[in-house]
Parts: sequence; structure tokens; C-alpha cells
Amino acid sequence: MNETELKNIILQAKQFGFSDRQLGYLWGVSESDIRRLRKRLAIVPVFKTVDTCAAEFEAFTPYHYSTYETESEVRPSEKGKIVILGGGPNRIGQGIEFDYCCVHAVMALREIGYETIMINSNPETVSTDYDTADRLYFEPLTFEDVMHIIEAEQPKGVIVQFGGQTPLKLAVPLERAGVNILGTSPDSIDLAEDRKRFGALLEELRINQPPNGTATTVAEAKTIANRIGYPVLVRPSYVLGGRAMEIVYDENRLSTYMKRAVQVSPEHPVLIDKYLEDAVEVDVDAVSDMSDVYVGGIMEHIEFAGIHSGDSACVIPPRTLMSETVDTICAQTITLAKALHACGLMNIQYAVTRRDGAEQVYVLEVNPRASRTVPFVSKATGVPLAKIAAKIMAGISLASFGLPPRPTIHHIAVKEAVLPFLKFPGVDILLGPEMRSTGEVMGIDTDFGRAYAKAQAGAGMMLPEPNPPLDKRQVVISVTDRDKPAIVESARWLAEMGFELLATGGTFEFLRQHKIPSKRVFKVKEDRPHIVDIMKNLNTALVINTPLDASSAYDELALRRCALEHHIPYVTTVAAARAAVLGIRSNLKENLQVKAIQDYFST
Repeated sequence: MNETELKNIILQAKQFGFSDRQLGYLWGVSESDIRRLRKRLAIVPVFKTVDTCAAEFEAFTPYHYSTYETESEVRPSEKGKIVILGGGPNRIGQGIEFDYCCVHAVMALREIGYETIMINSNPETVSTDYDTADRLYFEPLTFEDVMHIIEAEQPKGVIVQFGGQTPLKLAVPLERAGVNILGTSPDSIDLAEDRKRFGALLEELRINQPPNGTATTVAEAKTIANRIGYPVLVRPSYVLGGRAMEIVYDENRLSTYMKRAVQVSPEHPVLIDKYLEDAVEVDVDAVSDMSDVYVGGIMEHIEFAGIHSGDSACVIPPRTLMSETVDTICAQTITLAKALHACGLMNIQYAVTRRDGAEQVYVLEVNPRASRTVPFVSKATGVPLAKIAAKIMAGISLASFGLPPRPTIHHIAVKEAVLPFLKFPGVDILLGPEMRSTGEVMGIDTDFGRAYAKAQAGAGMMLPEPNPPLDKRQVVISVTDRDKPAIVESARWLAEMGFELLATGGTFEFLRQHKIPSKRVFKVKEDRPHIVDIMKNLNTALVINTPLDASSAYDELALRRCALEHHIPYVTTVAAARAAVLGIRSNLKENLQVKAIQDYFST
């Protein structure tokens, strides 16, 4: 085959939509080999403008797409440009919160005189609106497509940390190709993602982390799990939203998991951590310019560690942590930001264990990028973190913003996840380490209970009122043995507020021992009318159900599914049950009041 024939074949393949990676796979060579061959044969795409005027007038919209033709419609510009990589398609595990960061970055960079170029492929986002960025390239977020745009536009740099894990994976290959990555360096990103390198850094800094290890085979995983002890938290590295993350309690389950996890992320090892049971999880969002660090928000999770941070409700400022623990978290955040030479946004997840009146802080992971909590923190504190981070990456110092070491607010903000279970028939609503939410809402008030109640209402779950009417005063309680002691106080409060408690066998006996009035009801497999039959009468105001053993799985699923389908408020952790009861009790003191978010920062 001569060069002309080869060029025609490759050109036709590209016009048919084959990527360099696909061609490399078919021909047994690497993606970079195909890329070099294309460039030598002068096979490169041009960019066309989306014709929003239907050919009636000349279109001037900034929408562009690539095609293998001969003439480009993108007008040259001499203005300084910065490319922002978006998050790609919205999906469970990577939500709209990252688009918020991208849009705020566009606004910030425009304020300081840059032309902004957005690369994203999701028409349902604000970042792809016609009037957001100066130019939008509606292209997939792959190395090949992004490099085409960078070569055509010649920007000052590229921002990869606002779109979540999808663009973050491109940091290293783009840098190797000579692209200027603005913000935290790809090496620092890899340092935070590489468990062995990151573990060595924490050891050097004398910062605690749960016992852990990395494995690529079943044998390695078993060795690590036996060393650190079950239960363990396992997940592939370099994935977002806790995809394929599980809590594993025995060796057989670990073997099954390892065989499946390697298929999810074959290029990266599986991370294995000691699961800290009953620990309080804490999220921190910070901004750094490699010299100074601003701790933007410390969020205490309402659910215990083990529920994915994207699904867990959380509160600013922390409610139950000791002031010394909050100080430790702030100090460790600053230390880690400086050690990683973080430039821009950074998210750190901590776990706090409690024993004998003392609290111990552990670092779970560090993400040198925007997190899905940035919009919540920014709105709760009144500090636009994404805008500040974008300007820092463009060269402006953090000190110039005049921020305090950490925010001080005089209200309470609660974030709650919005879960799509009603749209997925047959799916269990039980939360775990793999993210399942598709969005989030916020409730603000000066009282935690009212803030939590507002957040629940925003997420579509209206908590019942105290002293309920006769037809809405039943509360169903069915909890595992380990959760029974923790549910006593909430159950007592519910009884005092006039609710009738319906409890299954073991829970009923436990409540009776603690002199809390309740009525025993049958489980689904025991007799009729059983607990689900009673719930279908629509007299139930709230369901509290935590996971039991495998023999109760059918009953639990039926109970939770019935609650979902009949729009009955439900909680699946004792921590959430306590928060819900506090939300109900807050109505005894004062009804919920509406107040503009701006008013919380003007007083």
C-alpha cells in the first residue's frame, strides 16, 4: 500500500468516526502511533460553527464542532485564552455540581480579561449555553479531541480540575504532549491518587490514615485484608462517585469483588482500606496558591462513614466535633495543601473516631480538584470558591482576596442528596459506599433541626409535624441489633410528640425493655396484616429501617420500596433518624420560615 492509499483509508476512517485509539486497536499499534501517522499525512480535523440561523443569516454563535473536511470556520483571536475542560455527560456519580464550577471559572477568567474556551459534550448543562463561554467546542473529553482544539487555539493553559474525574485523567497525557496545565501539577495529582506515594507522604508528615494497601490480584488482596483486618473498604483507583466501591466482610466476598473490579479499572490497582465503623466522616474544601491556604468549609456528615460523601447529608459548621478536632483538621488541610503544592481547589475527606472521650482524625483521601460540595460550601459561606480558584490558577495571589483563615458564619446549612430511586423500579434504596444521587439541595436556618427539615423538603421528603393527626401518626421502626441502643432516644422523642410506634419483633422487645410504648407488627414473611400491608393504608408518617442480616433482606427491601412508592418519608441510618426527629421537634418551637440566602450574610 502506497502513502496515498494509506492516507485515503485513514481519512475515510476518521470521517466515519473512528478514533485514533480504535484504529490503533484494529492495527495492533498504539494511539500515539496513529496520531503521529495522521499528522505526518496531514490528516487533521477542521472546526465548523453550529448554524443557529438555519442559513438565513451568517451565524456568529460560539458553538463549534470538529469534522474531517478542508475549511475551518473558527475565527482567529489574538486575545489571551484559557481552556476549561467540562465534566462530560451527567451521570450518577458525576453530577451538575462540577458544571457549576466550570461556569464560575468562565465568569472569573472573563473578569480578568481572558477569552474562555469551554470543551464539553453535554447539551443539558449551563457551561454549554450559547452565552456562557466565549467559545464552546462541543467535543468528547478524550485526549485526541482535546488536543485537536488546543493545537487550533494555542491557549495560555488548560484547567482540568473543575470537571471532576473525567478531565483529571487527561492531565498527565496532556502535559506529556506539551500542554500547560494550570493549577495543581499532574505530578501532584498523581501523588494524591497513587496510594503508595500518598501513603509515604502522610507517613512523612506524621498524619494518620486507616491501614491500607493496593492489590492487582486476588492473592494480594487477601494478604492485605488479612493484615489490616476485616471489614475492609475496596475500590478501583481513579474512579469517581465510588463506582464499584464496597464494604467487604469476608474473604469469599473479597475474591468475588476482585475479579469484577479489575474489569472496571484494569489499568489501575484496587485500593483496600480498613473500614472505620461508626466513624464520623468530614469533608473539607480548600483553596490554595501554593503559598497560602484558605479552608473554605468543614462539613460534618450526618451519616456515619461508609455512606458515599455524595449521598450523605452534611452540615456546616460541624455540630458534634470537638473544637480541638476542628483545629486539627484545619491544620492538616493546610499542611497537605502545601505538601502537594496545590494550586486551586482541593477536597480532603477525613474520618473521626471516638473512644474514651477522645477524638482521633484520619485522612481518607485527598482530591486535588473541585469536589461536588463546592457549590454547597460557596452558598453556605458566601465565598465563591470556584471563582477564586480560577483566578489563582491564572496567576492572582490568594492573599489579594483578603480572606480570613477560615469562614465564620452565624447560621447552619445542611446539604441533602436527591436520589432517583423512584425512577428505577426494583432498585433498593439502601445507601452505601457507591454514589447513587443525581443532585443535592440545601436548607439554611439558625437551628439545626429546622435547617435539616428544610433540606429534606427540598429533596422531596416532607417530615411529619409533631402532634400529628390521627391518620398520620404511625412511625415504623425496624433496626438491626447493633443500631437498637442508638435508636432509643429518637424513639422516645417520637412517642412524646404523639406518634404511635410500630415495631417488628426484636425492635419491639428492645423498646419495651426501655419502657417506650410501641405496637408489635408482623414482618412480611410472618403473617398478615404485615408491616407493608399497614404502610399501604397510608397512615404511616415515617419509616426508620436499617439493614439487618441476609435472612431479612426480602422484608427490608419490600418495606423500603413500599415507603418509596407511597411517598412516605424514610431513613436508613440511625444518624439520619436522629436528625429527622430533631427536624420534627424543631417545629414544636417555631414553624419553618422563608428567608433569602443573601439575608443570612447581611446581618
